[in-house]
Amino acid sequence: MNWYAVRAIYGFEMARFWRTALQSIVAPVIATSLYFVVFGAAIGSRVAAVDGVAYGAFIVPGLMMLSLLTQSIANASFGIYFPRFAGTIYEILSAPVSPLEIVLGYVGAAASKSILIALIILATAALFVPLRIEHPVAMVLFLLLTAVTFSLFGFLIGLWADGFERLQLVPLLVVTPLTFLGGSFYAIEMLPPFWRGVSLANPVVYLVSGFRWAFFGTSDVGIGISVAMALVFLVLCLAGVTCIFRTGYRLKS
Repeated sequence: MNWYAVRAIYGFEMARFWRTALQSIVAPVIATSLYFVVFGAAIGSRVAAVDGVAYGAFIVPGLMMLSLLTQSIANASFGIYFPRFAGTIYEILSAPVSPLEIVLGYVGAAASKSILIALIILATAALFVPLRIEHPVAMVLFLLLTAVTFSLFGFLIGLWADGFERLQLVPLLVVTPLTFLGGSFYAIEMLPPFWRGVSLANPVVYLVSGFRWAFFGTSDVGIGISVAMALVFLVLCLAGVTCIFRTGYRLKS
């Protein structure tokens, strides 16, 4: 394993993140504050506790998951797409660096960025509502699993996209709507039976539900099912990345 190469790619991506700290860190904090002003204060005061949890605190895992998914995909997709766009990807491919080392560098950096932002959002939320984390180890593990999985998914999008428009297509038109409809701001049991069944077809429901269980010990679906769904998606993303590097799709053409 060429750890020097992994560290070089990882360091370069993290340096780019810190250069844009204003939009990378400050913007999510402001957005989170606005969510709590609107949902926590304006709406939360009119909503009864959900599963014994105050509404302001109930939406915290959903907000963190929303940010984690979007940031993981955005960072990983742009990180690998820009070298393709600039033509510098060929220098990386011709260097004595294996596909595994390339993926570790880019995906590791994207996951680190999204986890950092999620933790900043958690700290910001603690200023507005009282929080408790009943299963802190499970919360950290689920955070890592989700960040790595969706960073791999973003890596796939960055390899698939042939323009900046396609780079934003999946996050804006697929991931964000699924997250909003995945129980981020409400419990699935609050829906009518038909829409409850429809919601269970949304994979993000299992991620939000599992993450909320780590906080409050309550969830819409079993924690085992949530972890299994996350692992299945992780395996699918790993298979997709492996296939691309073996075939050279969008890399050598």
